[in-house]
Amino acid sequence: MHLKKLSAVNFKNHSEVNLEFSPEINVFIGNNGQGKTNLLDAIYFLSFCKSFLNPIDKQSIKIDEKFFLINGSFSKEDKSIDISVSVQQGQKKKVKKNKKEYERLAEHIGQFPTVIISPYDTNLIIEGSDTRRKFIDSIISQYDRMYLDTLIRYNKVLQQRNALLKQFQELRIFENESIEVWNAQLVSLGDVIYQKRNAFLNDFIPVFQKYFNLVADEAEVISISYESHLTEGNFEAQLEEYKRKDTALGYTSRGIHKDDLVFLIHGHPVKKFGSQGQQKSFLIALKLAQFELISELLKMKPILLLDDIFDKLDHNRVERLMTLVSDHAFGQVFVTDTDEDRVEKVFQKIDIERIVFKVGGDQVVKI
Repeated sequence: MHLKKLSAVNFKNHSEVNLEFSPEINVFIGNNGQGKTNLLDAIYFLSFCKSFLNPIDKQSIKIDEKFFLINGSFSKEDKSIDISVSVQQGQKKKVKKNKKEYERLAEHIGQFPTVIISPYDTNLIIEGSDTRRKFIDSIISQYDRMYLDTLIRYNKVLQQRNALLKQFQELRIFENESIEVWNAQLVSLGDVIYQKRNAFLNDFIPVFQKYFNLVADEAEVISISYESHLTEGNFEAQLEEYKRKDTALGYTSRGIHKDDLVFLIHGHPVKKFGSQGQQKSFLIALKLAQFELISELLKMKPILLLDDIFDKLDHNRVERLMTLVSDHAFGQVFVTDTDEDRVEKVFQKIDIERIVFKVGGDQVVKI
């Protein structure tokens, strides 16, 4: 599976682009602020129906314009498949496959898997649990449609329960029968999500540890701890125990929506005790493990997006990553960088077809 063509109109700082790609390596060269990362984001949009940079779709519309349109032509199993994403002010987002609009965007997730390694990955370490839950959910959702459907349903039930709790709080009342209706649904859905997250991490952690040892400067004892209220006991019993407290708070305080991943090095949180280099190795290993697991489960290699990594990583880590590229461990790869000479030096030892594009002045030109 690979992306053959990309076109975009009014997407972020790009008025119009029309590009054809190599099935192997594609490089976007240009100064900062010229829109290299935005091109990766357009590719990401075709896979996930959303930006990896901005959760608000309309903010991806070029300034002073009223819409954006992204089209991509994929080659998959010797078939050509066209995907389009359009966002217009005042209208809902439309995603089409071969000109037929999806009724539910969830139907699209996992069909064109993509993994991105970017400077924004540091958010996985420094930000709150919500970021890490989204990371694990995005991986599982690409190969398990049932999981995504269950997660969507859980969040809807959670929203309804929270609205009821807020009403109880404001009116200073409590109706046990009303809350139990939502409790039963939350427990049923939450148990499924917990089991699937737990099973995924059992498979994911050994692969992650393998890649950490590959990209790190030296061997370290690293692990990932899965923290969930459901490991503490029966979910239904917890909801019952905390129902009065939840009413006082006005929201649901127990459940899988509070799950977190704790990244550990030598038994201590990498956020506090890991060096900058160790944190970088940790993040790269997370993404490479994501790539391998999705590849195995979907029986196809995801598209790999490498955003500005040559500037952010030291030479040794870049060299190890490029060794994997040279061994054809990956399929189609997209790279952004500010330095054409540096990119040439990185790839000069790798005998793989590549296309280089110059990005600047609202133009993207093949060089």
